[in-house]
Amino acid sequence: MRIQRVSIVRQALGIYLSALFSLSLGMWDAQAFFQDITQQETIQYNQYKGEVVDSQNNNPLVFASLTLEGSNISTVTNTEGEFLLKIPKSVQEGDVVVTFLGYSTKMIPLSQMKKDKNRIALDIAVTALSEVNISVPKDAFSLVKETLRRKGENYFDDPTLMTAFYRETIKRRRRNVSLSEAVVNIYKAPYTSSRQDAVKLYKARKSTDYSKLDTIALKLQGGPFNALFVDIMKYPDFIFTPESIDDYVFSFDRSTTINDKLIYVINFKQRENILEPMYQGKLYIEADKKILTSAIYSLNITNRGMASRMFVRKKPRNARVYPTQVAYRVDYLEKNGRWYYGYSNALLEFKINWDKKLFNSVYSMTCEMAVTDWEKNETGIIPKSRDRLKTSIILTDEALGFSDPDFWGDYNIIEPEKSIENAIKKILRQLKRVKSDSGTSKP
Repeated sequence: MRIQRVSIVRQALGIYLSALFSLSLGMWDAQAFFQDITQQETIQYNQYKGEVVDSQNNNPLVFASLTLEGSNISTVTNTEGEFLLKIPKSVQEGDVVVTFLGYSTKMIPLSQMKKDKNRIALDIAVTALSEVNISVPKDAFSLVKETLRRKGENYFDDPTLMTAFYRETIKRRRRNVSLSEAVVNIYKAPYTSSRQDAVKLYKARKSTDYSKLDTIALKLQGGPFNALFVDIMKYPDFIFTPESIDDYVFSFDRSTTINDKLIYVINFKQRENILEPMYQGKLYIEADKKILTSAIYSLNITNRGMASRMFVRKKPRNARVYPTQVAYRVDYLEKNGRWYYGYSNALLEFKINWDKKLFNSVYSMTCEMAVTDWEKNETGIIPKSRDRLKTSIILTDEALGFSDPDFWGDYNIIEPEKSIENAIKKILRQLKRVKSDSGTSKP
C-alpha cells in the first residue's frame, strides 16, 4: 500500500527506454553537434575530478557548487559529493570558488587543482543559538510542521505568472547524449491553493545523438514538472504527506547564518522500520518567521526493485534497470516580505544490466529550472487545457517542433558546461527584445 502511494505522487518523473531503431530519425541534425562536443571535451578542456565533503565528518556535500571565479564555468556535485569540472585549456590562472549552504566558502587556485582525486573539505559556518535572542523550538519535528503550516503567511498568496528557463541533460557516464532547453511560462497558484500550477511552453529546442545510447533511446518524462514539483512548500505531498511525515525522524543539525539570517538546519530520514524508499536530507529554515529557504534531499535507495518501479515506465525485456542516485534541491527567493519558488534541480543516476552482457550501462539525467521574471497574475486566468503542458510530457519529443532560430539568436549552440546563470543572461536579452517588439509584458 505504501509503495503505491509513493508511486502516485512521483508520477511526473519517469524513464522511458526503447529500441534505437524506432528513434533513429533524429540523428541527422545532432551528429555533428555531439562530435564537436566530444572534440571540445578531449582537446579544448582540462578536466578536474574530485569530491566535496564536510571537514568534520567527511560526509559528502550534495549539490555543492564549484565555479571558476569571474567566469560562467561551473558545476555541482552529485549525491556522492563527486564533481567533474571542465576548464578551457586557454585558462591557466584563476581561483575555483567552492560553496555550499551553511558552509564557509573556499577558494582554491586553479594551479593547485589536480586532474583527479581532489578532496575539498568545507567548514560549517556555525552560529550558537544562545547568542541569538530567539526562542528555540521544542523539537525539530514541531518546527517542520509549523513551517509547513505557515506557508500562507510567508509565501506568495496571489496567482503569479512566472517566466522560467528549464534545461535537462542525459549523459552516458560522462558524455552528453541529449540536451534540451526551454523557456516556459508558469501560472503559479497561491501557496495556500490546492490547484496545481499550469505550465505553457514558450520556446524549446534539443540536440540528441542516439548513437551514444548503446542499443536504447532514453527519454525523461515530465519535463519542467520534474523541477517544478520539487517546490516542497507548494507540493508537500510529494515528500511529506499527512500520513508519511510520521515515518520520518527529524533532528537539529548545527545552525548557521545565510545572508545574515539565522537558519535552523534540520536533518530528516525515514524510520528504520519503514521498508519503502523514502527521502533523507536537510531543510534550511529561517529561524524568525519559520520559512523554508532551501532543501536538499535524496531518495534512500535500499530496495532496488521498489525504486525501479517508482521511476521506470518502460524498458526492454532483456534489461534490468534501477536507480543508483536520486537527489533534489530547491531554493526560494524573497520579495517584499514574501517568498517564492526560485530554483530547483533534480538528479537521477541509474544502471542498466543487460542479459548475457558482461558490462552494464551507466546513465545520468539532470534537470534544473530557474525563475527569470514574475508578476502578479491580475486576472487569475490560466491557459486552456489544450495549450498547457501535461505532466507526462517528454520534452525531447516536443522540443524540435518549437525550435526558433530567430529567438535563440546568437545563443544558437547549447553549452552544457556553462552555468544556468550564464544561459539565463543570454535568454533574458532575447526575452526583452521580444517584449519590446510585441509591446506585451510577457512572452
